[in-house]
Amino acid sequence: MQYMALIYSTENSGPQPGTAEFGAYIQAYQEFTEETQKDGVFVAGDALQPTSTSTTVTRENGKLETTDGPFAETKEQLGGYYLFECKDLDEALAYAARIPTTAHGRVEVRPVMVFDV
Repeated sequence: MQYMALIYSTENSGPQPGTAEFGAYIQAYQEFTEETQKDGVFVAGDALQPTSTSTTVTRENGKLETTDGPFAETKEQLGGYYLFECKDLDEALAYAARIPTTAHGRVEVRPVMVFDV
């Protein structure tokens, strides 16, 4: 079954580019990604650009509307994701617990809904 691990943190929290801590942080992400690939659970994963680059799309009364910025007005923002193929939720949670952002943010794990069409 596929599980999406959604990575949330407050922007500019955690190690910042240009610092020694950031290099170690990125290295931890690279090692984690390589581990999930080696274990055969990695399906996809990427970081997202900052929320200042986002655009929200909606349709109101049949009219398309776009708004600069994220839809959610929250302290923590979606910063990236992993998509895992795991045998069960416990396995997905074990992988999610090793995502480096858990040290300063949160990781939400949700099963992917598959539609038989």
